Amino acid sequence: MTACDHRHQLFTVDQVRALDRRAIEELGVAGYELMQRAAAAALVCLQQHWPRARRIAVYCGPGNNGGDGYLLASMAREAGLQAVVIALDASRGDDAIRARHEFEQAGGTVIRWHQDEPLPVVDVQVDALFGTGLRRALAPDVAELVRRMQANGAPVLALDVPSGVNADSGAVPGEAVSASVTVSFIAAKRGLYTGQAPGHVGQIQLEPLGLPEGLWQGVEADAELMQAHTLPPRPRQAHKGNNGHVLAIGGEHGTAGAIRLCGEAALRAGAGLVSVATRGEHLVALNSARPELMAHEVDGMQALAPLLQRATVLAVGPGLGQGAWGHALWLAALDAALPLVLDADGLNLLAREPRPLSGTAVLTPHPGEAARLLGQDTAAIAADRFAAARELARRYRAVVVLKGAGSLVAAPDGRVAVCPWGNPGMASGGMGDLLTGIIAALLAQGCDAWQAAVLGTGLHARAGDLAARQGGERGLLAGDLLGPLRLLLNGRES
Repeated sequence: MTACDHRHQLFTVDQVRALDRRAIEELGVAGYELMQRAAAAALVCLQQHWPRARRIAVYCGPGNNGGDGYLLASMAREAGLQAVVIALDASRGDDAIRARHEFEQAGGTVIRWHQDEPLPVVDVQVDALFGTGLRRALAPDVAELVRRMQANGAPVLALDVPSGVNADSGAVPGEAVSASVTVSFIAAKRGLYTGQAPGHVGQIQLEPLGLPEGLWQGVEADAELMQAHTLPPRPRQAHKGNNGHVLAIGGEHGTAGAIRLCGEAALRAGAGLVSVATRGEHLVALNSARPELMAHEVDGMQALAPLLQRATVLAVGPGLGQGAWGHALWLAALDAALPLVLDADGLNLLAREPRPLSGTAVLTPHPGEAARLLGQDTAAIAADRFAAARELARRYRAVVVLKGAGSLVAAPDGRVAVCPWGNPGMASGGMGDLLTGIIAALLAQGCDAWQAAVLGTGLHARAGDLAARQGGERGLLAGDLLGPLRLLLNGRES
């Protein structure tokens, strides 16, 4: 295994620091050499993305991230570019001081940042203010610099981490750089792929700096980045009974759309049969719009019982409500001890009435639902999505999909997978109902809870991206994902 094989592994800040120390102490790569390698990789990245750039401004902080910036500026000058450095303060640490000294000795210009001075007009800006260690909001003067950088209009290359982004959690507690490209050194930092971070990192380019495979031996990544997968082709002799029977339960008065989207997604994701247990007023609409769904009027637990006997997987929650009807069906579904996916009011009822989940279960909360399940507020969830997802999985002994930008899938054993796909157009009604149906269909076709959640989350997000490419993000509807979903499940992307 080489360093490049680690591109799908995600590490905490402490793990990356340990890898950095290991490279220095055990592999004999000096800290200053690592800084030189990082600067050289960053310059190559800059020239790849902006080959016509001739003038760059490098914004340097006092630490090693700033040292990377000084060396990048030196190398850019040697390559014939005009490079000016804007510094926050004096450099600290032997390597950073040495990097600044070499830049100045070679004739480079360092300008001390002052709010009264305009920023230079350049083709590309380089953010080398703060690296992985920053967990707090930027100081007011630095926040003002970041606002000026954004107003400048020139694209930004961030070194390792966009300043102001928490590389561990993905939280952004204050102002933060919005980069066009982030070049991340040695190993991928888990926080750059979830929470608020995806709105700041732009395109992430991982540079392992030529370090040997021995650096990673014995180091277990904290999480993994999902890869694009689908189900294998079906055997020619397959029939509908081989692919499971999903029972979607929900659709209180006025919410036929939620349960229809869930059921139709289960069909499009390959379930052999899909039944819907809902209010009688919805039957005509469901039968006329999607006759492949077997819609049943269910007015209570007694009417639900025969449907539960025929089902192999349950999808519970879309449009369920929290009234007496929804509560009764929820209780019956949980008592059935069938594999199930819980979403929406299925989760709200669980938060209101905690109880153990027997057997295979996948929970799909958004941050608000996660907060209710954990007895916290949404700010606490946003502050550490990894911890929240892991605690939900542990507490409920279920696989959990914590939705949002960079959705996380967590298992009770501590595993976490991060979804790198999805787009802002998916922030619209009905998207969660689709995900519930997709995961339920994958369970019905033989996936275990972890496989179904990871594959389903990835397919859902990729379908959203494919639909957005076809028609744009704004105005994207949940139903627009069904066609692309079918293509992806069959190994086709267009």
